[in-house]
Amino acid sequence: MTDYNMLLAGFGGQGILFCGKVVAYAGLLDNREVSWLPSYGPEMRGGTANCSVCISEEPVGSPLVTEPNVLLALNGPSFDKFIDSVVPGGQVFIDSTLVERECSRDDITLFRLPASQLSLDEHLEGIANMIVLGKLLKETGFSTLETVEKALEKCVPPSKRHLLEHNIRAVKLGMSK
Repeated sequence: MTDYNMLLAGFGGQGILFCGKVVAYAGLLDNREVSWLPSYGPEMRGGTANCSVCISEEPVGSPLVTEPNVLLALNGPSFDKFIDSVVPGGQVFIDSTLVERECSRDDITLFRLPASQLSLDEHLEGIANMIVLGKLLKETGFSTLETVEKALEKCVPPSKRHLLEHNIRAVKLGMSK
């Protein structure tokens, strides 16, 4: 199996840390070695947010991802900040509704998905992160849909349990694109 050194980035309120937590929990459910390291600016909602997620067959040496082989960027500043750190051969997933910039790199695979617009069109407001996660799942195969659904069941807090089906629907929508 492939080792994943993922960097998920955006601004506070986009669900970046939650998205990373779901990815990490899926890795745990798959009996892999996992680390999840959140990082966010002092502003929280509206400030910067990113998290490093490592999924491996071997113990993870450092939870900090500085050279990701997978980048998920949900806004332009995050794309600008991290695109050059992606290793050659890496995969980059962006919300093309919010990241309009072109990428000059030809040594990575770039997936553009208008997740924010899709979330509005499909009445899934506020969960564009899960749409991009679905595309990431489809293209990387870091886990299975069944496992990600179980991870969502664990990660969605009881107070937001009513949103579980919407999150699962958003992941499936991303996988269909």
